[in-house]
Amino acid sequence: MRRLSLLALSAAVAGLCAAPLMADDHGKHKHNDGHVPMYAEDLLDAYYAKLEKRIDLPVAPANVSLAPDATITRLAFGSCNHQSRSQHMWAQIAATNPDLFLFIGDNNYGDSGWNGDAALTSLRMAYQQQAETPELTDFRTKVPMMITWDDHDYGANDAGANFAFRKWSETLFETFWGASKEVQSRPGIYESRTFGADGKVTQVIMLDTRFFRSDLDRMEYTPERPPLGPYVPSDDASKTMLGDAQWKWLEQELAKPADLRILVSSIQVITDAHDYESWEALPLQREKLYGLLAAREDSGLVMLSGDRHAGGIYADTPEAAGGEQLWELTSSSLNYSFSSTERNTAREPDPKRLTDFISEENFGLVDIDWDAKTFTMSMRGSQGEVRVTETVSW
Repeated sequence: MRRLSLLALSAAVAGLCAAPLMADDHGKHKHNDGHVPMYAEDLLDAYYAKLEKRIDLPVAPANVSLAPDATITRLAFGSCNHQSRSQHMWAQIAATNPDLFLFIGDNNYGDSGWNGDAALTSLRMAYQQQAETPELTDFRTKVPMMITWDDHDYGANDAGANFAFRKWSETLFETFWGASKEVQSRPGIYESRTFGADGKVTQVIMLDTRFFRSDLDRMEYTPERPPLGPYVPSDDASKTMLGDAQWKWLEQELAKPADLRILVSSIQVITDAHDYESWEALPLQREKLYGLLAAREDSGLVMLSGDRHAGGIYADTPEAAGGEQLWELTSSSLNYSFSSTERNTAREPDPKRLTDFISEENFGLVDIDWDAKTFTMSMRGSQGEVRVTETVSW
């Protein structure tokens, strides 16, 4: 019996990618016609079980931990970090002495050079390169981290639930970053942790906007590439950003007591100024998010996002959020900038963005003044300089 080659297996699986892959839907529907639905993921389970026994999966350098009762006064975050580019930003971030660092997506570019193989070899090699990166190793000995992913470290550009190899990608992620037992026990990588006590409780909620997300609606074909993205908002109520299980989990998390909540979405939430991936592409889902935020147990709130290779401070008072002013800080990228602040600010006007669109390398900070009940959002440049800042009371 001839062995099925890896690429041949990938090709066979790709032929099934049009079938629904939403994890939440598996097993829900009975078919009276005797038809048995087949999912690309199901075909791969046996293959991955064998593969995992034959190869060593990369593991991140050891990370210091943050005690649950520790009071957070400074939190740093960043996104878009190419494993083959300069890693100088780790030292800049560490120099600000954050209590916690959030790595919020495109933590590597493991899809670069991917040939379509089901083993996601290029992603595994990207993790291996990170495991051997001295700057990251040194950083993790000093600063505790929490991590979620975006598309390039998920496995494919703009990929969502229909990414056929998502379960293997999840295995790579959870193994490398040492995911908690809670995360490993369920599909997707969403997670929430609480730090502090006695009126100084910070809840950090890391969403997974990849594993369950429905396909986005694309613009009709034109000979010229859309200047600000290919997607259009969808009014399809069946589409989801987070999936049923994660939505229920989020509602439960927001009902827990906390003084300040940090909500992390790898893609932008508030803005309507572009047609790349964002919550605007699924407006009904964004309204649902705003409704849950409005109904949360009383607390301050700031949203953090990445993805755009540029960033700034955003604010909005959407009706779905009960008129509350919502704040979002987007920081991107750590080492993969594409343009200049001047060009990107002019290219993407946005009434909800309160600052220039900072496009040079950057990372974000949230400083918490517990006595004054304020948080200060800021972005730092590659030399640690302050690029934008805004202080908010709650």
